[in-house]
Amino acid sequence: MAVPANKSLGQHWLNDLYSLESMMEAVDLKQTDNVLEVGPGHGSLTKLLVKNANTVTTVEVDRELINKLKKEIKADNLTIIDSDILKFNLDSLPKDYKVIANIPYYLTSKLFRVLSESDNPFSKAAILVQKEVAQRVDAGPGSMSLLSVSVQYYNHVSLGLIVPALLFDPPPKVDSQVVILARRQTDLFPDLDKKTFFKVVKAGFGQRRKKLSNSISAGLSIKKNQAETILESVGINAQTRAQELTLENWHDLTVALIDSSLL
Repeated sequence: MAVPANKSLGQHWLNDLYSLESMMEAVDLKQTDNVLEVGPGHGSLTKLLVKNANTVTTVEVDRELINKLKKEIKADNLTIIDSDILKFNLDSLPKDYKVIANIPYYLTSKLFRVLSESDNPFSKAAILVQKEVAQRVDAGPGSMSLLSVSVQYYNHVSLGLIVPALLFDPPPKVDSQVVILARRQTDLFPDLDKKTFFKVVKAGFGQRRKKLSNSISAGLSIKKNQAETILESVGINAQTRAQELTLENWHDLTVALIDSSLL
């Protein structure tokens, strides 16, 4: 018997075989891989994963769905975890695991952060999210956000299949798209402490609609003329806004702030 979708958990089931197989192909899933699945729902993807992966760890917060999965999917390589994914210990997973997930829209930003910042990071991920959010994650200079900077700092990002809303049950109000992540093998900026880098980035996006000199000044508690001088020293127009900067711009700005003893 089908378990009805829980609106409070943002549940929308995806049973379309082509879409599910596309997600597996996006991470180049092999029989030797260990997979983390987030939000298995009725298990449509889970049933494919246990046949095509070495081990599958699926994390679900809905007890009714967990009971259904345990009854319907009998596989020695499947572990069903009763947990909120944001509280799940990723360190318990095998090294270089892969992630495949059709997630509730409200969870997107937090899940990307938790997965990216983990001390036991994934190697590849295919995460199905709201199409607009997928394009934000993959954005370039001019449309950057704290989310895109954060995800791209840790991962190479590309976009996969667009999944129309009508393929879900119940259909959401918007289409979805697969975000494909490949974990960077080495730190993007090994000369910089991550916390210091993101302190500057968060300051820059703290007043998104304002000029970058104002945001940096307010966010880092430095004088506006100091912020302007630092920005111009690394070739950034003080009148620009945070969304215009590249990751390399943020790096150069952070280094300049450190060298000027303003951090």
